[in-house]
Amino acid sequence: MHGKSWSPDAIDTKVPSVARMYDYLLGGDDNYQSDREACGQLLKQAPSSRVLAVNNRRFLQRVVRTLADDYGIRQFVDHGSGLPTQNNVHQIAQAVDPDSRVVYVDNDPIVLAHGRALLEENDRTAVIQADMRDTEGILGHEETVRLIDFDRPVAALFVSVLHCIPDEDDPAGLVRRVAERLAPGSFLVVCQLVSDRPEIRSFVTDFMAEATGGHWGRVREEHEVTEFFRGLHILEPGLVEVSTWRPDTELAPVQQTDEWIEWGGVGRLV
Repeated sequence: MHGKSWSPDAIDTKVPSVARMYDYLLGGDDNYQSDREACGQLLKQAPSSRVLAVNNRRFLQRVVRTLADDYGIRQFVDHGSGLPTQNNVHQIAQAVDPDSRVVYVDNDPIVLAHGRALLEENDRTAVIQADMRDTEGILGHEETVRLIDFDRPVAALFVSVLHCIPDEDDPAGLVRRVAERLAPGSFLVVCQLVSDRPEIRSFVTDFMAEATGGHWGRVREEHEVTEFFRGLHILEPGLVEVSTWRPDTELAPVQQTDEWIEWGGVGRLV
């Protein structure tokens, strides 16, 4: 890790993790040599990956601000939250209303360690270590129960994480299970990596599965992601490449290549 010697025994530094690779692509320093080497190989085949990661993070920030500002959402459950960076979900939501509640969920132990250190003085925010497929365990966790009132609207976030879920674990079913637990007026935010090029889908899927020790699902196609929104009212501008979802500036970095994109949007339970 750049300039850091902290390496808890629970972390295998030789095996890349999706959270730490994402951190590296965003310019963070909570990553190891294995993560950086994996990103280097990925960038050779998908050179837009760094810009894609930045635009995906900006999408998350715009969505949270929009839901808090325009729709009055004060509760967020962020599945596969990744490592803390600047302008995290709780910072954006609590800037709108200091009483906003946020639960971060990730299965990477380094996320738990860094997240808890960041939030130890913020009693309206929690980080729990869990597999995001464990809906009952997450929603029934003591920290979730402490912070989230499921009789009121909640925003459940699945931002750039469902490509980590293999088909046999039914990512669309996962989204539906969460939706079934939410009150009317709640929102689901979903985006994932897609490509219309079979060779890119095949390479990235195989490469990431091998690099992460099987902690990967599949790069999908747009029509497959549409299934995640079945039964939801999709907010304008619909399901799109995420940098075009209600942009607040024209200065966002532009992907110079389109071998893959982050694609999705926001659905509302009615």
